[in-house]
Amino acid sequence: MRLLDSHLHLWDPRALEYTWLEGPLDRRFADDELAAARVDRATEERAVFVQAETVEGDYLAEVRWVAERAERLGVVGIVAGARLDRGTDTTVHLESLTAEPLVVGVRHNLQSEPDGVALSSAFITGAREVAAHGWTFDACVRADQLPDVARISSAIPELRIVLDHLGKPPVGTAASPLAPTVEWERDLAELARHPGAFCKVSGLPAEAGGDWSAAQLEPFLDAAADVFGPERLMWGSDWPVSAVGPEASGASATVHPSARSRWAEAVAAWAESRGIDRDALFHGTAATFYGL
Repeated sequence: MRLLDSHLHLWDPRALEYTWLEGPLDRRFADDELAAARVDRATEERAVFVQAETVEGDYLAEVRWVAERAERLGVVGIVAGARLDRGTDTTVHLESLTAEPLVVGVRHNLQSEPDGVALSSAFITGAREVAAHGWTFDACVRADQLPDVARISSAIPELRIVLDHLGKPPVGTAASPLAPTVEWERDLAELARHPGAFCKVSGLPAEAGGDWSAAQLEPFLDAAADVFGPERLMWGSDWPVSAVGPEASGASATVHPSARSRWAEAVAAWAESRGIDRDALFHGTAATFYGL
């Protein structure tokens, strides 16, 4: 199958600065590591790189670091890091990104921000500038922040927004699964009412701590398909974050090279069982959304 991974991370702590890396993720993930994690069923594999939360001063350097490797890694688009609430500094940074031809969107990572940042006048002004550049916005939020994303979409209907990781709902584990909450389903539906909002089928393995089953996660995929429609869903691996899981012995966590294929297989099987166009889910929708 054709595969355009809508949510791929890459990093190298020797080249750029990160403050959040720890455990099995605190090492380089680039050329060789991605080669070992290719999706088994993919006949053609490309990807959209999504900023990996370097320190703010390295946002532009990260774009250039990825661009240098893009051709051999199959990266055809870059979602760059950007703070959208910095006023003139935001404007200057966005202008600097216009010189980078692979940039197709930006992400101001909102999941760890205090309440109110996403609805501040400074952020809304910055998000309007993103739309004016013709770029997309990746919304990475916690489940309780979903209403903020809907308000952004309402305030800036011309901004194309994609929700990362289905809004990071609590999913439990394979042994102790959680059902979708009424609040998450309600807030997801509210966001989906905005036609410019899309959703990534990504990140749920990480929300389960790498201990997941297809049966556990399918109710969340069904809920997203019900409100967004299959035509606004796109598959993403969230590699390598969603590749972390327990060792077979349960002794410690590790990054599993097969995890990316396992997630692709699970989502493909779900799509086929629901009569969802697999090529659109794994390729076409992301290509159209990001203008690739």
